[in-house]
Order: sequence, then C-alpha cells, then structure tokens
Amino acid sequence: MQKNSNMSKRRQSAFLEGKEDYIAKRDEIVTIAARKFKDNGFRATSFSQISQHAGLERATMYYYFGSKEELFRECLRHGVKANIIECEKIFEDTGLEDREKLEAIIRQLMKAYDENYPNMYVYIQEEMKRIANENSPWAKEISAQTQKFQQLVLGLLSSLKSSGKIRQDVPVSLAANAIFGMLNWTHRWYHPDGVYKASEVSDAFVKIFFGGMASSE
Repeated sequence: MQKNSNMSKRRQSAFLEGKEDYIAKRDEIVTIAARKFKDNGFRATSFSQISQHAGLERATMYYYFGSKEELFRECLRHGVKANIIECEKIFEDTGLEDREKLEAIIRQLMKAYDENYPNMYVYIQEEMKRIANENSPWAKEISAQTQKFQQLVLGLLSSLKSSGKIRQDVPVSLAANAIFGMLNWTHRWYHPDGVYKASEVSDAFVKIFFGGMASSE
C-alpha cells in the first residue's frame, strides 16, 4: 500500500511539473491504449498489454497512469468535451437557421470522430451504458455531456417540426435516434484512412436524413 501511495505521489508530481518528455510519453500511451481498446474491447485489454506495446515494464507504467480505467478516461477527456463545446457554439449561433444548425452539428460530430480516432469510438463501442450506470463524478460528467448533445439535437428537431420544415408523421425521438444511429454506427466501419473522408460521410448523412424527413407540404 505504501509503495502504491509513493508511486501515486510521484505520478501526480510529474504530471503537475509537466515536463515535455513526460507528457509526450503519456500521450503516446493514451494513443496505444485507445487503439487496443478499439480493436480488442476495454475488458479484453489488459494494463500489461498496453505497457508492453508502449515498451514499458508494468511497474513503470504506474509512473504514467494508475490504472486501465484512468487510461480510458484520458482517452475520452478531450474529445467528448471539445465536441460538446463546438456543438453548443453552433446551437447558439444566431446567424444560422435551425436546419443549418442541425446540419452543422451532424458534421461536427463526424469531424470529432475523425479527429479523435479511435478514442471517441471506444466510448460508443461498448462503454456508454456502463458509464451511464456509474456513480463516479467523472462518469456523471461524461453522461451529462452526452445528454447535453442529445438535447441539442432533440431541441432543433422539435423546432423544425413545429415550424413545418420537416415531416410531421415521424416522432422527434425517432428522428433523433435515426441521426444518432447513423453517426454512432460508423464505429463499425469508419477509419480516417478508409475509402471515405469524414466530410463525405457527414454530407451523405445530411442528404439521407433531410431527404427522408422533407416536409410534403
């Protein structure tokens, strides 16, 4: 216990000191962990496997991260929050119509998946439900961010439906699930070096959704 406590203090001290080589190695480990989580799943990936791929002894890994769970949290920390901030900026832009806002949010999320690949996909792939059921402050914060995004989309769809700009015979909740389904399912096939660019994917999704939801009036 004393040994773990000492390592924890060393890790916190090194992080706060913020030396370039230490931060660079942490970033490298996070990248490796995200890829392993994406390929093999969070539960099937061990802390030892990550340390091996990072070229570190398991004991040395604790100098950078205290656990596999801490690594997972670091994978998500930047991507999820940064995406929500961008989506809120779009939502609050008074120069955009509601449809333009929703289109921009769809494109923003796909952009976030691309720029934070594969980190954000790890969350979608298998951990969303588990995190939502956790009571830790971190899990609550991530869940709140996810719900905030969902509410932005629901709010825009409700406004579009009320103004008659999308079809009336599809419930808003189902329309929202169609958007989330298209975007989130990309974790099964999208890769930044794949056939389609993120912008091409989001453009197609916008056309599919608004084509299907076009008002007949």
